[in-house]
Amino acid sequence: MEWIEQQLPREKMQVDGIESLTDVELLAIFLRTGNQRRDVLSFARYLLDYFGSLSNLLSAPELELLRMEGIGIAKYAQLKGIAELARRYFNVQLLMENLLESPDATRDFLNSELAYEEREIFMVIFLDSHNRVKKHCRMFTGTLSHVEVHPREIVREAIKVNAAGLILAHNHPSGNAEPSKADRIITDRVVKCCNFMDISVLDHLVVGRGNIVSFAERGWI
Repeated sequence: MEWIEQQLPREKMQVDGIESLTDVELLAIFLRTGNQRRDVLSFARYLLDYFGSLSNLLSAPELELLRMEGIGIAKYAQLKGIAELARRYFNVQLLMENLLESPDATRDFLNSELAYEEREIFMVIFLDSHNRVKKHCRMFTGTLSHVEVHPREIVREAIKVNAAGLILAHNHPSGNAEPSKADRIITDRVVKCCNFMDISVLDHLVVGRGNIVSFAERGWI
């Protein structure tokens, strides 16, 4: 019975396309088998209900996943593999895009990189004169609620890679993407420092869980 059940999402995909599959059905394809009490579709549904979303499941800590009945090292590796494949996919997409023309690519990439980090991380995307990515890196790592940012270090790296523009980004581990007063102050400092070297700061994106706030969209840059 379990083998028949797990073929259903595949058959649906062949007829209606991969986009037609629900999160439960997609997860079932990767899991392949359920546990002693649940077939694979029921097991996938149980995991998504327990963790609240596909994102929460894929970003869950190792110990939390391994204590679930039916998840051993093999299934843990499968779940983490899904998340890593997604991160690498968005990384490749980012390098191919003009970020001003493809804001969704930037948001997808930042979500994959920062949304579920447990500490604040300040990332900078360095752009050429055509707004294509030259480099991106995590420049500063902080605590649960604070990260210390050094504008001169950002400018130094921009000069090193001959960047014409920057996109700033950092996460809020609390999940609330609303920028703080400190976020606005450090953004102003970075902008002023970059302007002195004729480097444009195009945006600062604050990443929460399921939401991203853009300084540019709010008219703050």
